[in-house]
Amino acid sequence: MHTGITLVFQNIDGNVSDAETYRNELDLALRAESAGFDSVWTPEHHFTAYGMTPDVPQFLSWLAAKTSTVKLGTMVSVLPWQDPVRTAENFILLDHLSGGRSMLGIGRGLGRVEFDGFRVEMGKSRRLFAEYAEAILNGLESGVIEADGELYKQPAMDLRPAPYASFRGRTFASAVSPQSIDLMASLQVGLMVIAQKPWDKAEAEMRDYRARYLEINGEEPAKPIICVFVGVGETEAEARQMRDVYLRRYAESTVEHYEFDNVGFAKIEGYEYYAGLSRNIEKHGVDGFCDFLADLQVWGTPDQVVDRILEYVDRLDAGGVLIAPSFGGMAPEVSSRNFELLASEVLPRLKAHDVGGELGVTYGVDRTLTPTS
Repeated sequence: MHTGITLVFQNIDGNVSDAETYRNELDLALRAESAGFDSVWTPEHHFTAYGMTPDVPQFLSWLAAKTSTVKLGTMVSVLPWQDPVRTAENFILLDHLSGGRSMLGIGRGLGRVEFDGFRVEMGKSRRLFAEYAEAILNGLESGVIEADGELYKQPAMDLRPAPYASFRGRTFASAVSPQSIDLMASLQVGLMVIAQKPWDKAEAEMRDYRARYLEINGEEPAKPIICVFVGVGETEAEARQMRDVYLRRYAESTVEHYEFDNVGFAKIEGYEYYAGLSRNIEKHGVDGFCDFLADLQVWGTPDQVVDRILEYVDRLDAGGVLIAPSFGGMAPEVSSRNFELLASEVLPRLKAHDVGGELGVTYGVDRTLTPTS
């Protein structure tokens, strides 16, 4: 099974400098390929210490020059925050620089501070995402980007260099609401399942997505990618510390950054799911939700971590898993030790798990990477 890592470049408690945070995360990125991980992914974030990752293709291009086989992905590129032409150009260029190793993760964003910083109205994000995504994905296949939508109009322009290879089967989108899932099916992308809701609900939504995708496209979608934060300890006590200290702090920072407790989401078009979430938090309390979010992630001894990840993979019939090893205010030595244990005790067993093909391979469809002329 494809097993990658996610690096989030958090400095949420300010115990070290931003420069030291970057040195630590870049070190993990450089160790990933030799450790046996199949890919390295990074989310896009701006303006806060929650994630200091403002230009993911630039980081991935740096990593491409220092590696030879590891795949390079975004978890995710937030389309409403940037010009679609530049997004398409960035990933075509990354593909050329890496020999076709790029993986495109896309989403529409949630952090209000980031929308405010880019002067983009959150209430337009769903419509912007739909129009931008259609133009970008069509451009990555045809080499020409154009659009005549309600919000996005783009005269036909050649993308040069021309696309290195098709992105079909290696494009994934994060989706939370039923409306988003329907949109992703129409865009013919796979799903990236970030652990934010009960797994039985994620399982039901994945069944709905596969049925809708088949109905629209006449074929099965690519298997999904599961994204989880993982803390491993050699003993039960060390594992419990990973949960109670670092996963709990990660959960708190996520609630703070995304304002999950903000009932004002009810007034923003396209964020109805989060309005319901905020009302639930208001009813049951922030502490309870932080515990819930921490418990959706994975922690334990190596055996427990492997068993839990494979349970999630089997439940969703996933094609791969992305593991975040550094989060929640971990000191560099803590995240390095977590990475080492994951690489030596967990990674080999996950990679040995047969999911029926490589990440990005669709059911019954040959998606062999073939460079364009």
